[in-house]
Amino acid sequence: MKTLATILTVTVMFISTPIFAAEECKDTVNVKVSGLVCDFCARALEKVIGGREEVSGIKVDLDNGDVRINLKPGKTLDDETVKKLVTDSGYNVTAINKGC
Repeated sequence: MKTLATILTVTVMFISTPIFAAEECKDTVNVKVSGLVCDFCARALEKVIGGREEVSGIKVDLDNGDVRINLKPGKTLDDETVKKLVTDSGYNVTAINKGC
């Protein structure tokens, strides 16, 4: 009986994990940016984008040119606004993807 309970518990955990991951990722915008070369670049984007009312956090990966924007629950940020924020900061957007 313990073995059956353990198997059922593990099965439920594996089945439900993608649901939780999808839920967590729905408020994420991933932006591929070219022209990011230094920490100052990252701080500039963090200030411009992170200061938006819709944004709960931002992470800039200089090595890969990735900007991950976490939105507050129920908030959105359309692609054109994201692109304008990045380009007005002096960088080029090469791709925008929603979710993880």
